[in-house]
Amino acid sequence: MLSVREALDFLLDAASARPLAGSELVATLCANGRVLSDAQASTIDVPSADNTQMDGYAVRSTDCAGGNTVLTVSDRIPAGHVGQRLDAGCAARIFTGAMIPIGADAVVMQEQCASNDDGTVTVNHAPKEGEWIRRAGEDISAGAVILAAGTRLRSQELGLAASTGLAMLPVVRKLRVAVFFTGDELTMPGEAPGGRLAPGAVYNSNRFTLRALLENLGCIITDFGIVPDTLAATRATLQRAARDNDLIITSGGVSVGEEDHIKPAVEAEGRLTMWQIAVKPGKPLAFGEVRRDGGKDADAREGEAFFLGLPGNPVSSFITFLLFVRPFILRLQGVVEQKAPRGFAMRADFDWPKADRRNEFLRARINDAGALELFPNQGSGVLTSTVWGDGLVDNPPGNRIARGDSVRFIPFSELMH
Repeated sequence: MLSVREALDFLLDAASARPLAGSELVATLCANGRVLSDAQASTIDVPSADNTQMDGYAVRSTDCAGGNTVLTVSDRIPAGHVGQRLDAGCAARIFTGAMIPIGADAVVMQEQCASNDDGTVTVNHAPKEGEWIRRAGEDISAGAVILAAGTRLRSQELGLAASTGLAMLPVVRKLRVAVFFTGDELTMPGEAPGGRLAPGAVYNSNRFTLRALLENLGCIITDFGIVPDTLAATRATLQRAARDNDLIITSGGVSVGEEDHIKPAVEAEGRLTMWQIAVKPGKPLAFGEVRRDGGKDADAREGEAFFLGLPGNPVSSFITFLLFVRPFILRLQGVVEQKAPRGFAMRADFDWPKADRRNEFLRARINDAGALELFPNQGSGVLTSTVWGDGLVDNPPGNRIARGDSVRFIPFSELMH
């Protein structure tokens, strides 16, 4: 079995070798979550001119050197307006964001001034040159690269792009992902006759979990639903899924039982290059490619679609998606980010006396003492643990944990989007 690190390196190398081709221009207002295909540079200085950080009065600092200075208010400058030249002995009423008038070299905040009825203002402060002035270009200089290719656009990046006047952004096209679920025991909520599950049946929770995770990553999803537990049906669905999709994800059927048809089906329609990982939960994780035989889109008619087969147990499926599928998808989209999710050293308020030969990921939450407590049942089918928990304790192979030990904790917030 590959270690978690070896498996992740293998997946990311495969994604880097064959990233998504094609990009499109989208409105900056509609680019949230997309990935830049080309670096973006600013065509302007930001700010574009010297402006005030405060409501107050624009002054000549030499006029106010003695403090308690009375100046004539010669102008009023709201944001978006250009004031007149400021002469000696004068002050301009100015509002946050407004351009500094020629002649002024400082701003005195209004709390340090007193307006008089005769059109003058008393300045009760001796400002230094440049006080409360934002200089042109102090944030961004014209020509500077503000966003690198491969940047995944969040609210911050969109605001930055807009601040330089970028109305459109070039982004990598959306990843097309096909999903299907194997298991004759699976039933969709709302479809059980009389609202009662048949003996041995279970609701297909993985369909809801995986679709939501893919939506978080901005994928275009083709859902083939529940596929019968036969080799022929599995092969037929793989063929259909490969035609117009970049990636195929399945849930269930990746073990080695007689009713587990994913492995032989993928090997018949393509190839498997990775099978088992030393991770708990989630050991059976399959990776490979499925041949295409033509599709609707020109860029989908050649080569192969990537394939990732996830375990059927709900927690195993969820955790292997977070640890392996998410970074694989992001790398396909051109995102360059750290291989391992960001973790934090935290104190364990629990004992974990049994060391496992696999890398364990334990569902935990932060208690009122700022330490970690474990969900009592760490079984791979206990989906309530993922709702109860705040994240995962990354426990290395062969490691026991004693109360008070420092452990690596990965919050779900680092893994979901």
